[in-house]
Amino acid sequence: MGEILALVEARLRTALGEPDARAAVTFLGTDRIEVLRFVDGDVVRYATLGMSAQPMADPTAALADPVKGPRAEMLLSVRAGLADTDKVLRGLAVLAASPQVEGLIVAPGASLDLGEPLWPGAPFSSVLVAESGGLVEDLELDEPMEPVRFLPLLPMTHNEAAWKRVRRAQELQERWLSHGTDLRDPLRTSVNLD
Repeated sequence: MGEILALVEARLRTALGEPDARAAVTFLGTDRIEVLRFVDGDVVRYATLGMSAQPMADPTAALADPVKGPRAEMLLSVRAGLADTDKVLRGLAVLAASPQVEGLIVAPGASLDLGEPLWPGAPFSSVLVAESGGLVEDLELDEPMEPVRFLPLLPMTHNEAAWKRVRRAQELQERWLSHGTDLRDPLRTSVNLD
């Protein structure tokens, strides 16, 4: 487990530079989850570290396989200085612990909801999980382990989350793209859904 997390942190540092802050959260019955903060000009990136220590297990399986199964970490990018986004650290740790706590498999297209604003005053309480391979390349591990995927999180307003439940993740992403939505804006309003 420690070896995997060392490789994950090295991959994050290679892609994003040196973290300027880190916080750790441990929930009862789970492994420790850290959240690293990287500043890149006017963008702040938060990355989880610890979610990939164990593979995500199918909640219907009788026994969780300790080796096989998808592994992931989460990435959130926001514009700096517009909101107190550092308060998202605990929320990200909660989301990263959800595979251990709730038996979820977090994959692209999924919605994750905190049930409270991502940070004080945020118009978002949920996120859309996007495809990996962009900002941070997947980390290959020795067989039979699956690679660690670095999944971007895209904050969704309540209206966007409801619309995505009725439609699909791809349709919401196309809507954001066609309207030129700045998904890094921590204060943005909902995209036009008419």
